[in-house]
Amino acid sequence: MGTLLGAAEIREIAARIGVNPTKKLGQNFVVDANTCRRIVKIADVNSDDVALEIGPGLGSLTLALLEVAKSVVAVEIDSRLAAELPITVANHGFEAERLIVKNEDALTTHELPLPPTILVANLPYNISVPVLLHFLEKFPTIRSGVVMVQSEVADRLVATPGSKNYGSPSVKATWWADLTGAGNVARQVFWPIPNVDSSLVRFVRHPAAGEESERALTFSVIDAAFAQRRKMLRSALSQLFSGAAESSIAKAGIDPTARGETLLLRDFMAIANTLEP
Repeated sequence: MGTLLGAAEIREIAARIGVNPTKKLGQNFVVDANTCRRIVKIADVNSDDVALEIGPGLGSLTLALLEVAKSVVAVEIDSRLAAELPITVANHGFEAERLIVKNEDALTTHELPLPPTILVANLPYNISVPVLLHFLEKFPTIRSGVVMVQSEVADRLVATPGSKNYGSPSVKATWWADLTGAGNVARQVFWPIPNVDSSLVRFVRHPAAGEESERALTFSVIDAAFAQRRKMLRSALSQLFSGAAESSIAKAGIDPTARGETLLLRDFMAIANTLEP
């Protein structure tokens, strides 16, 4: 069994390869091994899993995943971190062949060397929602997972209709999965210590709500509804659907004076199926 990274070693590796965590890339490295093990446990990773990690950084969570998973596929945009990760894995007693690193931007990743079964990641805060939605869309073999995100983003992802946090991310994510909050993470386990709180979100995939063509149109309706969330649907959607919004929304069985924050995904789908831009 291999060993996990500690705070001093993480700082030593970063200094040696010339990495200074940047806000631009949303880099806040987890320096507490117990936190990493906790995340892996909450994700329910098992020995048959091909775990996908996005933004592995210096490898804290990667090593915790390798303790349990069959293999890990890591997508890392920083070439220095991507090159160092296999060295760290070998130095800590794990089989190097169980790790595959892809040095590329997660938002442009469309192929992986192995079909992932589970996603476990400390997502870069500035792109966490687009990255999660992208991987749910592109990799249907991902059956479940846990992501660590900024707490206010977590609140939005798990929000239900009528709550102040309910918005576009809340609705879009439910196209592919059921999402629930899975606990908070203390600021002190990160280096550097962030000025925001972090939380875990667990998701379990269900069959996609519809066909891809249907999704594209539905998402455009969702975007329009929440772009001006204080407006009634008949106003918020009027531009998107050339002024014929009110009658079509009513035809879909939805109150045209309702606001987007009160609708479920199926309601947005009903509007999208009725309206033709």
